Amino acid sequence: MKIKKVLIVEDDSFLQGLETKKLEEVGYVVVTASSGEEGLKKINEPDIDIVLLDLILPNFDGLEILKKIKGTEALKNIPVIVFSNLSEEKTIKRSMELGATDFMVKSNFTLDELVKRIDSVLK
Repeated sequence: MKIKKVLIVEDDSFLQGLETKKLEEVGYVVVTASSGEEGLKKINEPDIDIVLLDLILPNFDGLEILKKIKGTEALKNIPVIVFSNLSEEKTIKRSMELGATDFMVKSNFTLDELVKRIDSVLK
């Protein structure tokens, strides 16, 4: 079975480090980006299986990135989990309308739950 590759687009380096460590511990390959611009470059790397996307980023906001991913033929089938502290209903609704697979509010989830969610999306 092919090892799955996760792209984490997160500007908080501490949180990005925790997510990376946890996902690597359970066997994922992790690619990271700390800005919207970097995220858009790295989404084009071969074999990205899923994107974990923060919404508040330098350069572009996460919704812009989501729009670009879902509007690109070669990328549109890659699942995107929005992982953000923005928890307003309209933000969640907009993310889902733009094609997010799931929306998780950071403060409501542990890293173990994040792994479970990624596992279930990739099954």
